[in-house]
Amino acid sequence: MSDSNPIPSLYAAREPIFPRRVSGMFRNLKWLILAVTLGIYYLTPWIRWDRGPSLPDQAVLLDLANRRFYFFWIEIWPHEFYFVAGLLIMAGLGLFLFTSALGRVWCGYACPQTVWTDLYILVERWIEGDRNARLRLHHQKKMDFRKARLRVTKWIVWLFIGLATGGAWVFYFADAPTLLVDLFTLNAHPIAYGTVAVLTLTTFFFGGFAREQICIYACPWPRIQAAMMDEDTLVVGYREWRGEPRGKGKRTTDTELGDCIDCMACVNVCPVGIDIRDGQQMECITCALCIDACDDMMAKVGKPRGLIDYMALSDEPNERAGKPPKNIWKHILRPRTIMYTSLWSFVGVALVFALFIRPEIELTVAPERNPTFVTLSDGSIRNTYDVRLRNKHGEERQFKLSLKGDPSMRIQLEGTPYTSVPVPPDASYLQRVYIVTPKTAAPSGAEATDVRIWVEDLTNGERVYKDTTFNGRGN
Repeated sequence: MSDSNPIPSLYAAREPIFPRRVSGMFRNLKWLILAVTLGIYYLTPWIRWDRGPSLPDQAVLLDLANRRFYFFWIEIWPHEFYFVAGLLIMAGLGLFLFTSALGRVWCGYACPQTVWTDLYILVERWIEGDRNARLRLHHQKKMDFRKARLRVTKWIVWLFIGLATGGAWVFYFADAPTLLVDLFTLNAHPIAYGTVAVLTLTTFFFGGFAREQICIYACPWPRIQAAMMDEDTLVVGYREWRGEPRGKGKRTTDTELGDCIDCMACVNVCPVGIDIRDGQQMECITCALCIDACDDMMAKVGKPRGLIDYMALSDEPNERAGKPPKNIWKHILRPRTIMYTSLWSFVGVALVFALFIRPEIELTVAPERNPTFVTLSDGSIRNTYDVRLRNKHGEERQFKLSLKGDPSMRIQLEGTPYTSVPVPPDASYLQRVYIVTPKTAAPSGAEATDVRIWVEDLTNGERVYKDTTFNGRGN
């Protein structure tokens, strides 16, 4: 093929999207959610919670070194990971619930990508101006001093936001005030610096440059959400039966124009750059900014609001016929959403119930398998067990061990003549335990006998037990 007929490119370079500033109910709601979510994220590591002299006083802490998760008065141990799994299940069911009721409302209001992108766009607007000014700056070919100054200033602020984001994340894994000093004095662990650097750069890139590309191409949820939605799901849509044919001209007897004046306000405010008038699209994150823009324009031209609005497909026939749509609660309270709400509530109640009934002391018993028993010089049979005692209190407790079973059996604790041991606060303690039965009382004709090991907290009398077996054969 000659050079005069080059093969056309199948790919087009991304054209940056510069959303226009808009005001209204949904924009104000997004600002509120942005402030609340970012406030929670940045400030939570600095909240103090007194747990006693031997425990950390950070309200929310994922202590990987000691394998603990602290959340105010709740402490989760590694073997209690089912609480974390339950919370993840609740988060998934909550996402299903909100999607089935209101579409991608999570994506439009509370998704971290959306929140940080909104913040980055706000900074960009403060520094470079609103949409038209940013477009002119983008299309300006020459890199003069003004353009360089605005770009560098914007990028520096973006980097500081990314740095604060990465810094806040690592504060959840160590004492925040101590780690902050260590970071500035270069005494922190290299992993902390690496984590801050990675999160700083990813926040800078995702919020500043990738933006809607993450939502469209990297996030799997747009391709899954359809399974959660039906014709009664409330989504942002365009009432084309009212708006078409669109146009800026006046109504005449020959041409009866719809309410849409084709001002492009809905397109100019869209953070993903779509035209909602083209119908439902995978890219739409249901942020509802197009509703605010359209309502504002309808008010200016003296037409009723709601040309673009939250609506359900099942209401379209009635609205086309001039009838009112169904009550909003009939869309929200339907079998699918009730099922998700019931499952979400069941998991939540189960977690709360499990949280309140869990004991403050626990034990695990591991019989020695090699050998399963030994015969002592006097003919008595002895079994060995590794008993791990867990003290979830904030102070040291004395735990007493005892047996329930054959009354001839006795319990011995390695390293002490007593049947009780001190267990450090908020810690587990491994104690080797012997159970001995005399020769005359050794179980005859049986390889194993059931026994129950009891542990009692001598401070408050709380007791727990674990069943195990005693191995041995009598003569």
